[in-house]
Amino acid sequence: MMQSFIWDYIAFVIFVMSWKGYGFYAARAAKTKPCISNTLDLYREDWMRRLLKRENRISDTSVIGNLERNGAFFASSSLLIMAGILTALGYTDRAIELFNDVPFAVHNDRMMWEIKFGLLLVVFVYAFFKFTWAMRQYNFCAVLIGSAPLVDEPKVSPAAREAFACSAARVANLAGDAFNLGLRSYYFALAVLAWFVHPILFIIVSIAVVMILYHREFSSRALKGLRSGKVFEDR
Repeated sequence: MMQSFIWDYIAFVIFVMSWKGYGFYAARAAKTKPCISNTLDLYREDWMRRLLKRENRISDTSVIGNLERNGAFFASSSLLIMAGILTALGYTDRAIELFNDVPFAVHNDRMMWEIKFGLLLVVFVYAFFKFTWAMRQYNFCAVLIGSAPLVDEPKVSPAAREAFACSAARVANLAGDAFNLGLRSYYFALAVLAWFVHPILFIIVSIAVVMILYHREFSSRALKGLRSGKVFEDR
């Protein structure tokens, strides 16, 4: 039992280091290395500059609405998952009996199972707050688009238009970052599920999640496609 507890502790520490460590690395690397995050930031800046040149901005508000609905979907999904986890806590004994029949599954007492459920709950609470914050910031973007200077508005200087575009793009970028962090938590929630089987599997999946996230963010074909346009020749 003591050996199992030691492995659980090691696995938990590696999980936290993987999640927080990758988040720290991704944020730092995005400042100097091409990735999906900073690439989309540039696209959003160009989007807001072009928005100011259009008289009809219905398509822009439609895009913002779709992005906001994506956040709402994941936020509501997180709530449903949290409700399921809280319900499962009331059936811990049955869950333990079920997993005892799983090959290679480690046998834990009730307290350890509740700790695992608690960690899973924390992950989805974090995801819920990130998705709802992304929703609010996309709502801010909709307000900014509604207040954007008109194409033929004479009192607005080019410098003021550029400042507005940068401000709107900044809010949109923050919303995208919050949505990305919410999605990232779903990936790490899958790693926590592996902990119910075995702590070593928990370690393996945690590391695998970091590798998958790194590949998709910094070296995926999607990133190469996004940066293949002429818009990035001088950036």
